[in-house]
Amino acid sequence: MKEKKIIVSVTVLLVLIYAGAIIGWHLYAPRENIFVQAPGADNRPEGSARKADDVLIGEYFMKYGETSSSLTGKWSSFRGERYDNLIETAEKINTSANEYPVLWSFETGEGHAAPVIYNGRVYLLDYDEGLKSDALRCFSLETGKELWRRWYRVPIKRNHGFSRTVPVVSDTYVITIGPQGHVMCCDPLTGDLKWSLDMQKTFKTEVPFWYTGQCPRVEDNTLILAPAGEETLLAGVNCESGEVLWQTPNSVKYKMSHSSVMPMTLGGKKTYVYVGVGGVCGVSAEEADRGTLLWETSKWQPSVVAPSPLKISSNSLFLVAGYGTGGALLQVTNSGGKWTASVTDQYKPNEGLSSEQQTPVLYKNMIISVMPKDGGGQRERLVYYSASDLHTLVWSSASDERFGLGPYVVINNLLFAFKDDGELYVYELQARSMKLLKKQRIMEGADAWGPLAYADGMLIVRDAHTVKCLKIV
Repeated sequence: MKEKKIIVSVTVLLVLIYAGAIIGWHLYAPRENIFVQAPGADNRPEGSARKADDVLIGEYFMKYGETSSSLTGKWSSFRGERYDNLIETAEKINTSANEYPVLWSFETGEGHAAPVIYNGRVYLLDYDEGLKSDALRCFSLETGKELWRRWYRVPIKRNHGFSRTVPVVSDTYVITIGPQGHVMCCDPLTGDLKWSLDMQKTFKTEVPFWYTGQCPRVEDNTLILAPAGEETLLAGVNCESGEVLWQTPNSVKYKMSHSSVMPMTLGGKKTYVYVGVGGVCGVSAEEADRGTLLWETSKWQPSVVAPSPLKISSNSLFLVAGYGTGGALLQVTNSGGKWTASVTDQYKPNEGLSSEQQTPVLYKNMIISVMPKDGGGQRERLVYYSASDLHTLVWSSASDERFGLGPYVVINNLLFAFKDDGELYVYELQARSMKLLKKQRIMEGADAWGPLAYADGMLIVRDAHTVKCLKIV
């Protein structure tokens, strides 16, 4: 009984001591020797403070290794050097092997950006969620080893992932566009920063809800951008210096879409064609009047558009968009220097050829596409239509061969189509049909939407988190 009283007394005493300490800590105000320091007294360098919206494009760099390669294959931009997603190669594609070997793989931040390939190197614009940074990453095509990385902080929230775009690369530059419209140009070998441009600040661009989806396009050493800002519709930027060479006034008041600018010759004139939020336009790509708005139409203006325009004849374009929009045929004419653009056919996605995300492929006067979710009985199937008849189905894949928003590319006479769950299909293209040759589960993936890339016998695929390289020759 005596021991119990002692324990209770000690406990009460400790509680009183701790309570007194806490009360004293709150009541004590150390007012002596405190003074307000004048601004600048901490000797901080002037200008080093950063505002919340300041992005120092390309500010960080890390080198991981060296490599040399004898490979010379190139997949240098979105849809390839000819912008058509068609590859002609002397390499014999292997269709008899049970499985294509996976040479290497690496993990990415969540996104759908796709790589380019140049002389044995792979370039990918990634997003590091931990660092909240866009990151241009360079890898060896042969080994998958990361060689260097240049990145910059730009905090954004996940919205169906982060990264979206495909870089453009040459002997002297690799150029990227980040989710918030930050343009970065680096040396492709060393990773040194050459110049940068912020489309929101330079052109007062309003970035789309699902971030920037347009891929950089280069013509004659000039980067072609579609900022669709308050005053500038399209702009040309010197690839070496970053100097803005010309601007097309945004008199049509388009806003930026997810679609990319497509260079093409229409009516005998070199033209940059852009589908923005608000309509479709053609801007001169000729040296004499480069940047001049030639024609535009608001008869085709989806609220959301990701696919790029597809040229199907000397003066006609095929246009597609998702979310119930469907497809359309656009005719461009030039009469005595006066250009006009007319929508000659327009229909809902269950009434003819359409696509939601991927740009269709024109192959020998046949158009290949994957139908959107609202495409009726053909939803998400791979389809074949004649370029001269956008309403009559020629061929479609089987009912269990549905590809979602997955990408596809033609290599010689073979179509490689990647289901958005990570399964690869290979078809032989015939006059009015496709023959399934093989299929292979590459990954148990999700949202495998990023375009495919091919060079030197290697096909690169990705889902939302993983990039893999397959040997297909």
